[in-house]
Amino acid sequence: MIISTKKPEDMKSFLSRLYIPPSDSHKGQNGKVLVVGGSALFHSSPIWAAEMASHFADMVHFSSTKENNKIIVSLKKQFRNGMVIHQADIPAYIAEDDAVLVGPGMVRAETAHSTQHTATFKDIIAIHDEAEYTRAFMYFLIKRYPEKQMVIDAGALQMMDKEWLQWLKQPAIITPHKFEFHRLFDIVIDGTSPEEKEAYVQKMANEYNCIILLKSVDDYISDGKTSVRVIGGNQGLTKGGTGDVLSGLVVSLYAKNEPLVSAVVASFLQKRAAERLSETKGYWYNTTDLLGIIPDVLTELIYNERSKK
Repeated sequence: MIISTKKPEDMKSFLSRLYIPPSDSHKGQNGKVLVVGGSALFHSSPIWAAEMASHFADMVHFSSTKENNKIIVSLKKQFRNGMVIHQADIPAYIAEDDAVLVGPGMVRAETAHSTQHTATFKDIIAIHDEAEYTRAFMYFLIKRYPEKQMVIDAGALQMMDKEWLQWLKQPAIITPHKFEFHRLFDIVIDGTSPEEKEAYVQKMANEYNCIILLKSVDDYISDGKTSVRVIGGNQGLTKGGTGDVLSGLVVSLYAKNEPLVSAVVASFLQKRAAERLSETKGYWYNTTDLLGIIPDVLTELIYNERSKK
């Protein structure tokens, strides 16, 4: 299936299945998400994801990978639309929240690392090597919470083993770009045809029990049975941070929607938002611009769809 941002009517079947907060809903009913990311070097990535999620989820909990007072205070100044939580409290929020995003801004390493078979979460947060921490955290998360709705991105994708995805009872949504796809599945897709990309994505999604959103000029999405190619966007989406916005959008939608619907709608919204921004800013918009306009794009799509009925 091919969906183009130039033809929003292509999205009818997905928009019709999208959760809309009911008029009598109460606090927390419309989704709670946890965003875990960042490192000593990268703070903005998970903040962008959390800010995006805060537009759609009732509550966003956020935790950096380094627990020290200076970072926590800094994050609280930058992120006001959710709660910053301490590392030690992450397990409680994993259990409480509807969906978890892990990976934006987390450290990865080129060499293989041994899995940390630690007994407690306290042991994991005591790991000093941040790449080792990323890998140990992912092992803990997947082993301890196989029924949790997860979105896995960036550094977390690069530090885990693909076989871990098969342990999950609730399929994860993973959001790799072409290099992360290669690292995780050992498949080079650069230079392949659209049909080949689609076939690889569907095959890996089916084999490893996940929903894949492959980020590229066209996005390729599959749950192993249904495959969707989303066409649109522009070169402004090559800027750093746009992938974090996408992962934040995916996890906030996944809190209340089917995984394939969440991935397809998120991909479409970001690409269409990029096109809207290019009307006034060309390709020179930034991540903050994207954060602000995506809710408008969804509102417009829903309004136009309802007006046809």
